[in-house]
Order: sequence, then C-alpha cells, then structure tokens
Amino acid sequence: MNNNEQTLNKFSRTITQDPTLPASQAMLHGIGLTTDDLKKPLIGIASMGYDGNTCNMHLNQFAQLVQDGMKSDDLIGLKFNTIGISDGITNGTSGMRYSLVSREVIADSIEAVCAAHFYDGVITIPGCDKNMPGSIMAMARLNRPSIMVYGGTIAPGHYKEEELNIVSAFEALGKKLNGNLDDKDYCGIIQNACPGPGACGGMYTANTMAAAIEALGMSLPYSSSYPAMSEEKKNECLTAGKFLKNLLEKDIKPSDIITKSSLENAIKIIVVLGGSTNAVLHLLAIAATMEIELSLDDIQAVNDKTPVIADLKPSGKYLMEHLSKVGGIPAVMKYMLSEGLLDGDCLTVTGKTIAENLKDLPDLDFSTQNIIRPLDNPIKETGHLQMLYGNLAPKGSVSKISGKEGFYFKGTAQVFNSEVEVLKAIEDLQIKAGSVIVIRNEGPKGGPGMPEMLKPTSAIIGAGLGDKVALITDGRFSGGTHGFVVGHITPEAFDGGPIALIENGDLIEIDIDKKQLNLLVDDITLKERKNNWKQPKLKVKNGILYKYARQVRDASEGCLTDR
Repeated sequence: MNNNEQTLNKFSRTITQDPTLPASQAMLHGIGLTTDDLKKPLIGIASMGYDGNTCNMHLNQFAQLVQDGMKSDDLIGLKFNTIGISDGITNGTSGMRYSLVSREVIADSIEAVCAAHFYDGVITIPGCDKNMPGSIMAMARLNRPSIMVYGGTIAPGHYKEEELNIVSAFEALGKKLNGNLDDKDYCGIIQNACPGPGACGGMYTANTMAAAIEALGMSLPYSSSYPAMSEEKKNECLTAGKFLKNLLEKDIKPSDIITKSSLENAIKIIVVLGGSTNAVLHLLAIAATMEIELSLDDIQAVNDKTPVIADLKPSGKYLMEHLSKVGGIPAVMKYMLSEGLLDGDCLTVTGKTIAENLKDLPDLDFSTQNIIRPLDNPIKETGHLQMLYGNLAPKGSVSKISGKEGFYFKGTAQVFNSEVEVLKAIEDLQIKAGSVIVIRNEGPKGGPGMPEMLKPTSAIIGAGLGDKVALITDGRFSGGTHGFVVGHITPEAFDGGPIALIENGDLIEIDIDKKQLNLLVDDITLKERKNNWKQPKLKVKNGILYKYARQVRDASEGCLTDR
C-alpha cells in the first residue's frame, strides 16, 4: 500500500487491513466489497430521507446519486439513514416538542455510525430544519473530511393566481377564523401550498441554515439555492465524491473550515438574507461543539454592522427559488465580499477559499432583479436579529425585527401557559389590540423541547392582529414567523425565570433600540411573586423528551445537550 492510500483510508484501514480482524473483513466482503475495495476509503453517506415530509421525501434518491458518483473516484460510499422530524407537520401539536430534540439525535447517530465503523469521511444529505445543524455538529465531533449536500428548496405552490408556500397554509387558518376565507378557498390553499419535494421555500429555517452552512464553507457553492428538483442539484450529488476525495488528499477537516471568522461569515449571510432566529440557537451549538467561543453578544455585534438587503419571505416578497434564478447564494456572497462584508480567506469544502470560489462567478445585476438590493438602498440598515436583555430576560432573548413592526411596543400582558391556550383565545376573539401575548412553559425544559410558535403567530397575522399585538415566549419561532415577536427568553419559566412571574394586566415594554425587554412591575412585588412560585413538574416522565429535559442547556447556550 502506498503512502497516499494510507492517508486516504487512515480510519477505515483499522478494520480493513488488520489481519486480526477477519470477522470485520468477512462482513465487508459479504456486502460485496472486493480485496481491492478494502484498500479504498470508506465514506459514510448519511441521508435524512423519509417518506412523510416534502422536505425529505427525495433525499434517499440523492444518497444513491452520491454513492453512484463516488465510484469513479475510487471511494466506497456506504449509505445509512438517520431521522428527521417535520416542523411543518408537527407545528401546533405536541409533536413539535420533538423537533429541536431531533437535532441531537441526528448528530448522535451520524457520529455513532461513522466512528463505530471507522469511516474516513462523511457526506450528509439533510432536508428539514434541524437536519442541517445536526449534520454539522456530527461533522465537528468526528473532525474527518466532510461535506453537506442540501436537499434543496421546494417550488412555489399556486392557487387562484396566488403564489403559495407553507406559511400560506398556516396564515390561512387565521383568515378563516377571522371570517376572511371560506372553506373552499381554505382547502384550496392547503391542497396547493406544497407542490412536491424540497424544503419550505422562503427564508425560513431550512433555507436559512443551508445558506449559513454554505457561507460557513461546509457545503459546495450553490448547494443552498439549487431547487430540489433541478438538474443542477442532481449534478451536485454526482460530483460530491470528487470534492470529498480532494479533502481526503489534502486532509482538510471541519476544524480547518469552521473558525470564528467563518462563523461570523455565516451570521452575516443570515442577516443579509433576513433569516430565521433559529439560526442563533444552531450557530451557538455548532460553535460550542467546535470549542469556539461564540455568544449572543458576538452575534449582536455582527448583526449591528450588517444590513438586511434581501426581500425574501416571510417579511418580504420572494422565495429561494426566485433567488436561485438570479445567481443564488454565491451571487449574494460575491457582492458581500466586494463590499467588505465577508472574510474571503476562509477555507471551504472545495479545498479553496471563499474568495477563490467566487472569483469567476457572475455578479449580481441590480438592474434586472429586485430580490437583492444594493447596500445604498437596504431593506434595513442594520440587522434584524436583536438580542434583548432586561429584567424579563437576564440571560438574553432573541427577536426578529424587520422594521415593518416598529421598534417599540408597550402593552398589557395576556398570559398563557401553552400555545393551545393562545389559539383558543384567538378563535374566541379574546386577544385584544395593545396586548403583549405571553406564552410560557414552552422552553427547552418546560416544553420540553422548546417548540416553535408558528401556529399562533400565523393565526395572529391571519386574524389581522399582526400590527396590533406583540408576542413573547420562552419557546422559539419558526423561520416563517413574522410580526413583533420575542423568543428564547432565558431563564425559561420552568427554571423560575421572570417570565414565570408575569400576571395578566402587567405592563411589558419591548425597546429594540435599547435592546431591552422589561416587566414594568416593582422589585418588591416581583420578589413576593418569586417567593410564592413553585417549580412545576416535568410534563413527561420517560422517553427521549425526559432525557432531553434533564440534560439540555438553556437557549443562551444553543440548547446543547451535554457533549
């Protein structure tokens, strides 16, 4: 065996070349590998494909394409599956409690298979929201040559000449409850919102994280913006093995790519695109897994120096498929680089730097498209992600403010201990203009699982209350959420955070400019309430949610379980 082969199969040779491991080799021969094959690198291909969700329904086919493409590069691709949880299907149900938990399960299972079987590298094929950060966290733990191939974005749906996406279905419920949509059109929207394979089409969490990971350097150029059913996406799958072999040859690992500077690049692309607040949780978790210091304040500092220039849903007009037609994420990144908004020296999975990847790509043409604006005409001059502190959030909270909502809200609390209670209040027309809706006991422990509040926020928008109320929670929000909302309030109610002490009628002030979230109740009263507060019992007694609630850190640390 030559030195190059030893470099490329430095993990798998532990089992393939050791003469004292005949059973291991026998099993590999049993799956069809030859003696020559056992000298080649073994690459794990981790698919999050399953039939029950448009985001993931096609991913096993992509895994097959990746495996097929590897053959010409003398790599042995070995497919395996891990789980996915559909945020779109589970939102508004108790099933949503499993969504964030799935990120840890995905990371654990990819790590376990690749480490136990001594794979030399890994290619992951994610679709829905938590698939992407779960993949990257596993790669960070393994620290072997790795590439993420995103499953791609869904095409827009259409009904009565209106362009639809998944949030159209959520908001249709609010319109129906408010009497602005009849049953026929309600069903028409539902039946046409998701026309086929691909992740939810706006700058929601899936597309946000895919774009962030491309800017981070862990996926190939265009991976985040190629539509799921495009020929370009299929070609990406077929050529992924070539790029992985290059990483093996150069021994380029996630630790060479994921740095403080590349994480800041990822934050900047999220802000420029107006991306999801969930990205804050996930980048904190990825950074911690890589043992890189990253805090809410670090994210705020980048946010304050970065404008929002993309007119993408949920706050804007366009979907990721529209952006793909005018150059996709690489065109945005090239413009950002030219304006000094990216560090072009960061390494990527192509084996080249960001600057080298972008050098010969077409520039954005501002005369032919309105999706991305120039810096002298931004949608918002500074970022939309705001980390708020104050007596309601001593350890921080996260808001997503596009500017359309305003930057200040003061109102009286309407307190609910679950999102189900809020939906009932909306249906019964009990939500009052000028209220700050409080949804608590939905944090990482209290949920447990920190479910998203997309159903109530969408119902509020659909009911015509989007500009009349604010909503705060120790839960989190979907990337599809818009309106005056604050989530990730820490400490959460389950841990006795101040959100647990709010009572109906209390005044709450949200001041974005001052980055403050405050309960306008005197300290003596709050102390009395705290003395009378008793920690509730966990809502579960066993199973994965129980284990998660016992291990999970708070939102200010990315809801990471003990690593």
